Amino acid sequence: MSAQTHTTTPVTTPRKTNARASAGDRRTLRKVLWGAQILLAAFLLVASALPKFAGQADAVRTFEEIGWGQWLRYVTGAVEAAGAIGLVVPRLAGLAAAGLIGLMGGAALTQLLVLEPAWALLPLGFAVVFAAVAWDRRAETRQVLRRLTR
Repeated sequence: MSAQTHTTTPVTTPRKTNARASAGDRRTLRKVLWGAQILLAAFLLVASALPKFAGQADAVRTFEEIGWGQWLRYVTGAVEAAGAIGLVVPRLAGLAAAGLIGLMGGAALTQLLVLEPAWALLPLGFAVVFAAVAWDRRAETRQVLRRLTR
């Protein structure tokens, strides 16, 4: 009997190591995030900020329940409108998203502590998307901040 030795070559799956593959992934991510930004900006402007400015009964009642006065309704609407506009301006998108993370954090806390705890998940979900936008736009944000500090 003779001993046979077998050599095997490892089976590998193709890996995306070239720059073109990762650049394509990056472009796809950017397109998805732009789509999300546009949808969220439209939502913030039309379904959230405008009812606050118009004095829609639900908005007035909600801010009465919060107990800080109706001035907060106008401030919140203004921050939402500014954030919505900033989300669709390429240079400002990262800063707007970062600001909206803070707004959504406040909204989630208000839902948990004052209003309806189950509804806290909605602003938290928005905050996750805004965090992804802020992270993806961090280079543009750094550039804007550098220009402001000159």
